[in-house]
Amino acid sequence: MTLFGWIQILLFCAILIASVIPLGWYMTRVFNGEWTPLTPVLRPIEQALYWAGGVDPKREQHWLTYAVAMLLFNVGGLLILYALLRLQAVLPFNPAEQSSVAPDLAFNTAVSFVTNTNWQAYGGETTVSYLTQMLGLTNQNFLSAATGIAIAMALIRGFSRASARTVGNFWVDVTRTTLYVLLPICMVGTMVLVWQGVPQNLGAYTEATTLEGAKQVIAQGPVASQMMIKHLGTNGGGFFNVNASHPFENPTALTNFIHMFAILLLGAGLTNVFGRMVGNQRQGWAIFGAMGVLFIAGISVAYWAEASGTSGLSSLGLTGGNMEGKEVRFGIAASALFAVVTTAASCGAVNSMHDSFTALGGMIPLINMQLGEIIIGGVGAGLYGMLLFVVLAIFIAGLMVGRTPEYVGKKIEAREVKMAMLAILVLPLMYLGWTAVAVVMPSAVASMANAGPHGFTEVLYAFTSATGNNGSAFGGLSANTMFYNLTLACSMLVGRFFMIIPAMALAGSLAAKRSIPPSAGTLPTTGPLFVGLVVGVILIIGGLTFFPALALGPIVEHLSMSANTLF
Repeated sequence: MTLFGWIQILLFCAILIASVIPLGWYMTRVFNGEWTPLTPVLRPIEQALYWAGGVDPKREQHWLTYAVAMLLFNVGGLLILYALLRLQAVLPFNPAEQSSVAPDLAFNTAVSFVTNTNWQAYGGETTVSYLTQMLGLTNQNFLSAATGIAIAMALIRGFSRASARTVGNFWVDVTRTTLYVLLPICMVGTMVLVWQGVPQNLGAYTEATTLEGAKQVIAQGPVASQMMIKHLGTNGGGFFNVNASHPFENPTALTNFIHMFAILLLGAGLTNVFGRMVGNQRQGWAIFGAMGVLFIAGISVAYWAEASGTSGLSSLGLTGGNMEGKEVRFGIAASALFAVVTTAASCGAVNSMHDSFTALGGMIPLINMQLGEIIIGGVGAGLYGMLLFVVLAIFIAGLMVGRTPEYVGKKIEAREVKMAMLAILVLPLMYLGWTAVAVVMPSAVASMANAGPHGFTEVLYAFTSATGNNGSAFGGLSANTMFYNLTLACSMLVGRFFMIIPAMALAGSLAAKRSIPPSAGTLPTTGPLFVGLVVGVILIIGGLTFFPALALGPIVEHLSMSANTLF
């Protein structure tokens, strides 16, 4: 580890923290329908969209109606994207003459982008056309991100309202998210990326002759517009196969920073929105603090592991750390930071190969996802995932010390705890269940590039990434098979919607409750003690659930590496 590396990490954290309050102020006003600097320009467009869609913005929805609208919206998106992938060979804007995508891969990809996962079992520049990239993938990057934020807003209203039957209007929340939040930031960010050298065109691929006389095809296209929303919306999914390590996707140190900052920007700002809407910004800072503790712990371990390298490298006198699978222009610190950022959020973009990390360095991204990606997390998904753990922490604290289980004026009772547990337990069912099936099926094992614990980690990472709606790949696993395309699609659907539905039921239950004033028995939820309690509950639940699987993978690989046994 170097001083310069730590300066990069601390500077990134400082700029992120500085963005929380202004962004939280802006988004709160957006979702409350209040005036913002963009209102004079965007309000007429917003009203026109409501008129065209037959939406009454003043009519709010019951939590069940809200959830049904969300499901129908996403089913429609899935069908449209699947059709685009299957028909792209006969559609325009296909200069590379890409063929239609196979049915199982098209289904996997459609599910992936609709669920905000953006898992890719294909190479972007060799599989999909410009039309599919723009109308299909980039469009879903906006809509899946807007869906996540809408669900978070519904849950926030559940905590902030009293004796209410409604939690907002899904169509209004999605429209405002897209129009006032995602589009303005992406328009500015895209222009900055183009300035830095990221392509944005509809030209044909360029054929070049190398100095050796060989022919090389250089892919290009509408890259910058997809790059900005894929990071801001925590989507992931690269325009190119090698993702954010490609010089067209990520040409400079500045673009690398912009990508990482965009990944965490909205998730961090939503914690402040929560605090403002429940009437106490310290509540939002407490949640942000719990996220921050886990984030700093993760980056510290990952950076240390990669900077330390392996015993095999040390025995050869190579003490500069583990640079395998990393871009020289980014180095170890920026690569480790990117890996932790992208898996703390449900993004999945990568600027280095996680398969080439050391055992412990690669374990941190895996743990980030297994905890539910609540360390800032995906846009919206990170906040409502963390609030589910807060509900459990409050309930457990009440059992331990006899305090009243309540949070921001709402009693936490059996129904709320059941909904929180249902949402949290569905994740390990997919992570561990499908991994267990895959490692005993000969056809699935044949897709593994490595034997032993490293191969096991490849499979575990794939199902963890899919269920957590992350989309990053550990690498080394040939996942474009019928088995993996279908099982990973199942994991994505369950990981997204079987977590959203209990969260919506929780929102409805909380909104219907009366607010109660704090009493002598109320546990304070804005200080370091509460932050420690939430972090402890998260780590204990994660440890009890995932330690056996981690012991079979990265932990035993690390111990074997110390004995110079490599896989």
